Amino acid sequence: MRSAVRATLLATGITTVVTLSSLGCGAWGEEHIVVASKNFTEQTILAELVAQQLERRTGLTVDRRFYLGGTFVCHRAILSGEVDIYVEYTGTALTAILGQPPLHDREAVYRAVKQEYADRFELVWGRPLGFNNTFAILIRGSDARRFGLETISQVAAYTPNWRAGFGYEFAERQDGLPGLAATYGLAFAAPPRTMDLGLTYRALADGQVDLIAGNSTDGLIEALDLKQLEDDKSYFPPYEAAPIIRADVLDRHPEVGAALDELGGRISDEEMRRLNRLVDVEHRDMPLVVREWLAVHVPDTDAASGSNGPHEPRPRLAAKGRTVLQLKR
Repeated sequence: MRSAVRATLLATGITTVVTLSSLGCGAWGEEHIVVASKNFTEQTILAELVAQQLERRTGLTVDRRFYLGGTFVCHRAILSGEVDIYVEYTGTALTAILGQPPLHDREAVYRAVKQEYADRFELVWGRPLGFNNTFAILIRGSDARRFGLETISQVAAYTPNWRAGFGYEFAERQDGLPGLAATYGLAFAAPPRTMDLGLTYRALADGQVDLIAGNSTDGLIEALDLKQLEDDKSYFPPYEAAPIIRADVLDRHPEVGAALDELGGRISDEEMRRLNRLVDVEHRDMPLVVREWLAVHVPDTDAASGSNGPHEPRPRLAAKGRTVLQLKR
């Protein structure tokens, strides 16, 4: 009997150690901030930007979990506490996560997702980074020039003879293919192919498909001579990028919010395209690209001078009965 008890206690102890290790614990009492990204280049750049900014401003240890998965994977991870911060897009949050119909005013979308995430998930939206990465309906530049195509409405006359390729999320999302096809009357020669988002660009350039939905800030659009069609019926909502943070992390470490606020408004659409191009097309080392960008755009003098303006107060959210394990990281 005693042997069985000792074995049970030993097994329990081992399980506890393994569980704590799997949650990212370092030395006893040392908390790690876990920064994640979705599974495409822009997301890894932004996650590395968040991670380096936290390391240089707060002194906290940052664990990187890049290429974690798509929107829903990252959302589940931050709700479960496996992840503390990742960068999301306002239109994606509004339609894919909250299931609300698209809005087209940038400030209204941001206010809506900020309030709903606080109320429903105890997650805090940081300041938008400055750029809008909307879905880009793309065709080959040669086809655009040949047929004189500028808008999605114009391309509808050609799609019955074309093949399309889309990322997995776009094929299913409320703000994705079903609504786009209905809005513009798009029909294709065969059911659209679904594939990893990063593969769609090469598939289009190589002639495997004739139309894709990419990201408007991707560096590959120019590099592969692709044409972004105008969303002339304003189907897509705005997709402003901003960090979302677990409220309990901000309660324990308000310096995290102050550090991330320094990034607000710093990245234009064109600047994000340039960063993506450096990594995707020129194959520059991504952490080095981020480090150089921070040195120029968010220099150390900003932290001392407060040149980025006052920080927005962070809401204090009720715990709703949740117990926080201080040694979980």
